[in-house]
Amino acid sequence: MHFGLGIDAGGTYTDAVLIRGSDGMIVDSKKAFTTYPDLQIGIKNVLDSLDQKLLKNVNLVSVSTTLSTNSLLEGTGTSVALIIIGEKPVRTDFPAEFVMCVKGGHDTRGDEACELDVTAVENFVKSTKAKVSAYAVSGYFGVRNPEHEIKVKEIITKMTGMPVVCGHELSQELGAYERAVTAVLNAQLMPITYQFVNSVVKDVCGRDIDARLLMLKCDGSVYNIEDALEKPIETIFSGPAASLLGASYLSKMETCAVIDIGGTSTDVSMLRDGVPEISNSGAVVGGWKTRVRAMKMETSATGGDSHIWVRDLKINVGPRRVLPLCVAATKYPDFLNKLKRSKVVSRSLMDENFQPTKFFVRTDYEASGLNDEESEILSMIANEPVSVSEINSNLRRSVPKGVLDSLIQKRLVQAIGFTPTDALHVLGIYNKWDTQASEAGAVNLARYTTKGKYDLCTHVRELVAKNMGADLMSYILPHHPREIITDLLSDKYPAKFKVKIPVVLLGGPSRAYDNELSSLIDAEVMVPEFADVGNAVGALAGKGVKRIEVMIRPASLENPDEDFLVFSPVGRERFKNYGDAVEFATNLCKELVLDYEIRCGILKQDTKITVSKKTVSPDDWSHPPLETKVIVVGIGNPMMILKE
Repeated sequence: MHFGLGIDAGGTYTDAVLIRGSDGMIVDSKKAFTTYPDLQIGIKNVLDSLDQKLLKNVNLVSVSTTLSTNSLLEGTGTSVALIIIGEKPVRTDFPAEFVMCVKGGHDTRGDEACELDVTAVENFVKSTKAKVSAYAVSGYFGVRNPEHEIKVKEIITKMTGMPVVCGHELSQELGAYERAVTAVLNAQLMPITYQFVNSVVKDVCGRDIDARLLMLKCDGSVYNIEDALEKPIETIFSGPAASLLGASYLSKMETCAVIDIGGTSTDVSMLRDGVPEISNSGAVVGGWKTRVRAMKMETSATGGDSHIWVRDLKINVGPRRVLPLCVAATKYPDFLNKLKRSKVVSRSLMDENFQPTKFFVRTDYEASGLNDEESEILSMIANEPVSVSEINSNLRRSVPKGVLDSLIQKRLVQAIGFTPTDALHVLGIYNKWDTQASEAGAVNLARYTTKGKYDLCTHVRELVAKNMGADLMSYILPHHPREIITDLLSDKYPAKFKVKIPVVLLGGPSRAYDNELSSLIDAEVMVPEFADVGNAVGALAGKGVKRIEVMIRPASLENPDEDFLVFSPVGRERFKNYGDAVEFATNLCKELVLDYEIRCGILKQDTKITVSKKTVSPDDWSHPPLETKVIVVGIGNPMMILKE
């Protein structure tokens, strides 16, 4: 009997599930903390906790992660140099350390517009190779003819041996700027993706597990793990994609809205007839618009680990993530006593970091490039939690503004604080960690509000539920301002929204919010079994979906019945006869689709292929179409391998 192993590495937890191939039942599931900077420790911990006998019979492993997204959002990707071939783009802001525009490129037909300036490329590479870790290349109309991009890649590879990403390898859509940005971000993600994939492969192989390894993409499909190393940009938002697929698998719903309550954020997405809603435009991450197909979703920085803090009697939720007090008490033996002895904080000085329940502890990341103030403050934070009051006392003055935020951003310091997870512990709804620490924190924080500890925690729970409701309705009603939606969710009006499709909640504390959400919105709200590991389930539920599109155009309007150009992901071809061009395009698309499916472990006979053709011509046109798009889509289920 064979089993599938699903792994999801989130910002807070790494989850794993085992699914039996014969009936699709979940036979084991576990959670462990995601470990930084060594991800393999967290992966090892969660796999060690699974049934080892069943683990030996795994023949399919599929993973999803938010680590790529987090890396781009936090600006921790590797340094990259970008070479643009052809006309200088209108926009010159790129997420690259160095940018160079060289002569070359092609026209709309794929003919060479200008000879490639090889000398300029070589000089740029010589001047930057000691300062970067990867290169990105994007040519003007490179999707019409990638010849120059390929040539530049060969030059860089020969001169440096570094990773090189070309725009045409990632997208066949026009848009020189977006393709260049996508190539740069892809290059930035290669190191962290390699680290994550290598951690999974090393652990799986170390257990003598002989399995096909796949990775979930941001559109809900999967790809071979070797392909993930080449195109890691497609893993951004694979976490939300996993939650959507996992929710559908667990709830048996083909059409539903999904709210995934994570430690760091809450994500809302939707499934219609078993297919995720895909954004019409490319994914936007860290403010950069890409050419990556991704699911449509609504995300907010409110999660189970969002920091709850008080200022001027107002209770604030997030946006920053902290380690919950209840979790910290299990990691640091003396922390509960320190929390109970917490000093009074001046109300006038209170900010997000200066709180009666806020502490800081050193991480395992290596410090580098710090200024004098950062080095001084870091030296006062060790392996046991300390408060701002303690740091100020040792410093004999106030901590300079922005220093703690900078150390947290650089992951040198972990913040600890009161969270929604702590509030649920106080209310007795969720008791996985140290409830005494949560209660001590609630007492300390409530002193600075007009509420008692239970009222404080009830209010926090209501705030999180209202934020979930606002996220859901903002997704469903994208053209309505969030302020109006938030106002309608308040208690001011004798009315509430009605949602006609089921709403599925995922995440560890999801059962704590189903009734709260139902009181705000008229909808069927459900929390399926195994909701706490829904993303790991979704990693396995991804289908092998590949869409290939090839364009055919007449080479000249002067003779539109003969000589046709075919633009494909592998280059440009020329045919005298239109029928031959269409036949070539169709066969090439099928070949590329089947190659993809085979790399996912899906056999030809288990792949469903559909072929469609779209044409564009004037009304009075009596020749072959001015433009023809041949589209081939292949769909297969990797979990079929479990039934063999």
